[in-house]
Amino acid sequence: MFVYKIDILKALVEHGYNATKIRKDKILSQATMQNIRQGKGITTDTINTICLILRCQPSDIIEIIPTEEEKIKYF
Repeated sequence: MFVYKIDILKALVEHGYNATKIRKDKILSQATMQNIRQGKGITTDTINTICLILRCQPSDIIEIIPTEEEKIKYF
């Protein structure tokens, strides 16, 4: 499973993108913002958008940490 390495919404605010601006400019949907808050999955398009805004790579914001089930199944 993947986990967020940083608080994405906080990082966006630090780059001048608060929740109001994100919604107004249709950068991320409300559902996507909720998924981020809850640590749920987001699309590769969303990861791309976030990385462009934060000027980073996907590995700077997410990492893969296998669960015990995933270790058994895939390793």
